[in-house]
Amino acid sequence: MPSTTSLPFIGNLLQGARNAITDVAGVTVGHQTLSENGVQTGVTVIRPHAGDPFRDKVPAAAVVLNGFGKSVGLVQLAELGVLETPIALTNTFSVGTVGTAQIRRCVADNPESGRSLPTVNPLVFECNDGFLNDIQRLAVSEADYLRALDNAGADFAQGSVGAGRGMSSFQLKGGIGSASRRVSAPDSEVHTVGALVLANYGRLPQLVLAGHAVGERLAAHGTAECKEPEKGSIIIVVATDAPLDARQLRRLALRAGAGLARTGSVFGHGSGDIVLAFSTAYTVPDRVERPMPAVAMLHDGLLDGLFQAAADSTEQAIIHALWRAEAVTGREGNHRAALSDLLPVSIFSSQA
Repeated sequence: MPSTTSLPFIGNLLQGARNAITDVAGVTVGHQTLSENGVQTGVTVIRPHAGDPFRDKVPAAAVVLNGFGKSVGLVQLAELGVLETPIALTNTFSVGTVGTAQIRRCVADNPESGRSLPTVNPLVFECNDGFLNDIQRLAVSEADYLRALDNAGADFAQGSVGAGRGMSSFQLKGGIGSASRRVSAPDSEVHTVGALVLANYGRLPQLVLAGHAVGERLAAHGTAECKEPEKGSIIIVVATDAPLDARQLRRLALRAGAGLARTGSVFGHGSGDIVLAFSTAYTVPDRVERPMPAVAMLHDGLLDGLFQAAADSTEQAIIHALWRAEAVTGREGNHRAALSDLLPVSIFSSQA
């Protein structure tokens, strides 16, 4: 089944209308990109719904495949199993700034937060874009987070944009990628699973695309220096409209690791590989006076289709991140070539 981009289509499940995480109804994505000389960075924001997640929390869970990372908010997420802010992606040194911006926005919308109401748990994930971006300049501002939040929509750019602007993957240009799959359940319900990745991981010789060991071919032609160790990261966000609780969402998140592994990742020592999964099927109210939702969760025996969708959409999203990224020259003239400039689509024709 060919995709709309003529790239290989992963798996045998149908894609959503956009083949993106925003095929999960209510989910939106926004970017703010900073690109000026040595500053090649930005912010990407995923909103789980159009409302205030501090008041209407979203069930969620995270899996740390390899913990070489500096994210904020994972401890409370693991304990309570809900999101309280939109999900923010940025560079490593900007986590604090973006977390502060999330807190300020929550306080503006909920003036009693931290007083008569509980404090908010900001949720920020990061990858190190220091090869292309002058990360020491701390260029990302609180205003950049707010712009990305305000820019959020169902249609959004992929590749070298937002948090993905300065990211490298397999010693090529990495960045933002997204995909989705639809799953028919035995009860005739159709559920959507969408993934969004911030790809900043991998060594070129390891790169596998739809079963093709393209990295070995590129490495043999001297496309990039291949001796540097694994020191990147990937953040994977999985969304679904299936009614799952936090325990089941953790299981779903873990299956995204299968899609990541298919691309050649070995979750290297220096790579921070984290997956967050959330459901839009219901929300949890902030106050005890508000009624809790009465939701019939999907039976564990019916999760296999969702597991496949998580793996396939993650692998597809990584392919999109690599293919849609444009070449970038950044700090001190450091350069990352775009995969699409080096590899013909025809290599995939037998599987498209």
